[in-house]
Amino acid sequence: MKFVFTLWLGMVALVQAAGLDFKETLKEVNAPADVKTVVVDFDFKNNTKKPVSVTKYDSTCSCMSVKIKGGKLRYAPGESGVVRAEFDMGNFSGAIDKIVALWIDDNKSQKPTMVLTVRVHIPVLVGVEPKTVKWKLNGDGGAQTIRIEMDYTKPIHVKKVVPSNEQFGFDLKTIEDGKTYDLVVTPRDVTSPGLGIFRIETDCDIEKHRIQQVFAVVRKSTIREAGPKKP
Repeated sequence: MKFVFTLWLGMVALVQAAGLDFKETLKEVNAPADVKTVVVDFDFKNNTKKPVSVTKYDSTCSCMSVKIKGGKLRYAPGESGVVRAEFDMGNFSGAIDKIVALWIDDNKSQKPTMVLTVRVHIPVLVGVEPKTVKWKLNGDGGAQTIRIEMDYTKPIHVKKVVPSNEQFGFDLKTIEDGKTYDLVVTPRDVTSPGLGIFRIETDCDIEKHRIQQVFAVVRKSTIREAGPKKP
């Protein structure tokens, strides 16, 4: 499924990038849960009295491709064009920012002349909080709970939880069937560092939302976690 969004939200004033005027540098899209691709167009115009060239354009993520309509890179005074960003949604959910970078005319530096932002809001059908539970090395090995909550028009059930590391035990508790679950994780050993990945398998009918992963970690405290030393 592919949706083309030409939303004119947020910024009203023209934004100029070395001769090219953009009505927006940020576009926000509310994407359906099952969408696979989002296409966003940024219209611009050369309002100067001299030709302007786009010498380079790129995306900061392999999940987004960038094109300029018709492959045209040089624009005479008064000419208009379109920068099109196509975002492959993959397994993303929540609010995602993706960046398009443009280099104009003689800009040969690594820093782009203009940055455009695509902000996509993707429904979270299977929410997990927190995504990572942590224990201090040689510290308290008490149980911690990860809440799993469904936000969909019909029930979503947790069918299976698959751990990657036997260092961590777990118990799946049903709080409200098809709606809310607690994954209670307890380390069997906090005397050595460890990382566990829990694969949460559900019966969500939208494939990309069906599987979630959460993490369990035993590690030394960082300076920030440990806090300032007492005098």
